[in-house]
Amino acid sequence: MKTAVDRIGQGKVRQVNARFAAMASHYLFETDFCNPASGWEKGQVEKNVQDARRRLWQPMPNFPDLDALNAWLEERCIAQWGEIQHGVLPGTVADVHAVEIISLMPMGRAFDGFVEHTKRVSPTCLIAFERNRYSVPASFANRPVSLRVYPDRLVIAAEGQILCEHNRIIDRSHQKPGQTIYDWRHYLAVVQRKPGALRNGAPFLEMPEAFRQLQGHLLKRLGGDREMVEILALVLQHNEQAVLSAVELALEAGVPTKTHILNVLHRLIDGKAPPASPIDAPQALRLAQEPVADVERYDTLRALRHAS
Repeated sequence: MKTAVDRIGQGKVRQVNARFAAMASHYLFETDFCNPASGWEKGQVEKNVQDARRRLWQPMPNFPDLDALNAWLEERCIAQWGEIQHGVLPGTVADVHAVEIISLMPMGRAFDGFVEHTKRVSPTCLIAFERNRYSVPASFANRPVSLRVYPDRLVIAAEGQILCEHNRIIDRSHQKPGQTIYDWRHYLAVVQRKPGALRNGAPFLEMPEAFRQLQGHLLKRLGGDREMVEILALVLQHNEQAVLSAVELALEAGVPTKTHILNVLHRLIDGKAPPASPIDAPQALRLAQEPVADVERYDTLRALRHAS
């Protein structure tokens, strides 16, 4: 299979996929590959798969999503352990497992199983995978990144850090055009240089509704696009939910301005901040004589200024 072998050599020689080799090293097992198109070399495995398919998938059940299917499959497999005879040792599979589990080592850290591809980010901050395109932070435009493919998500990494993550779109239909999945946060650096791109930019159609309403108010006046960009840029420095709450409160108050939103945001953040602990000053720094308020000293300063 392609996820395990990159190239088949003579005899038993195989060029193993790098990720498969990493999994074998993680779980400490040696690989032993069969010859191509030689089903008789693993006949017992093929027969067990065929029997399990009949027991589990006839009739074929329906599930709302992959998680529900996997939960049902695990439950059914464990239930059948008590019904299937082991075949070599006395008792069922469940009986043999109960005896063997006492001698097993505890499970270690799970292997991070993904298929890795090297992609180059387009000038529009997109990478292509399976006829779909996914956005990447603008700072990595025209640069190579690592795409890590999981069954349900895609993770983009570069320079030893995770850049972003997208839900994986799986659509086998070749009649439909591919989809483009944007994250508007990835384009904030672009609109800071070109605020006008905010008006008709496709990535910003996915913003939360409160941001869209605020944009409708601000873009009606001169300089509103720049002000909107500065408000959106707050999510780079503060919690996005706090910024969104501040925008919603500003809209409810009928004051959709950057100044008011900043004021509300700081009040929200300060309200959640823990109170500062009292400072216990050393004895040497304590005042021996408290200063006395004397407003007449300001008259002295005024006189000195006029004299100079």
